[in-house]
Amino acid sequence: MPNNNHPISKLDFFLGTWNLEYRVPESLFSKVDKGSGTGEFKRILNDEYVTFDYKAKLSSIESSSHAVFAWDEKSKTYRYWWFESSGNFLTASCNFINDDTLSLNWHDSLLVQTFKKESVDKIILQMKYPVSDNKYEIVLEVIFTRK
Repeated sequence: MPNNNHPISKLDFFLGTWNLEYRVPESLFSKVDKGSGTGEFKRILNDEYVTFDYKAKLSSIESSSHAVFAWDEKSKTYRYWWFESSGNFLTASCNFINDDTLSLNWHDSLLVQTFKKESVDKIILQMKYPVSDNKYEIVLEVIFTRK
């Protein structure tokens, strides 16, 4: 039975299976693209971690990934490891900036990402890149709708 006092339980709004709608604007990283996929978040290993597995197909690429969220008790922050089927992998530090928005700072990158809970059945992921003083350009948006 999940421990609702454990900080990882704050990620419970992710749990379940989701349809994913990808929107990729033209940017420094890519041309305009769109696509769809499915993903599932679940708690594992005595509910200590939350994993995210997804498959997606855009017009330019097909991919899948496995990701793991963990609570770092020492630093009082969430950690995130992301492994892609291409062999690419990244790590991030995360924290909530309000009750409905989890913000990720990717290590070894200037990318920032947010997961914003719009409702119980909708989450919006945005990945942004700095382009000028205090301005960020969206390089990826994914709309999650609960299955």
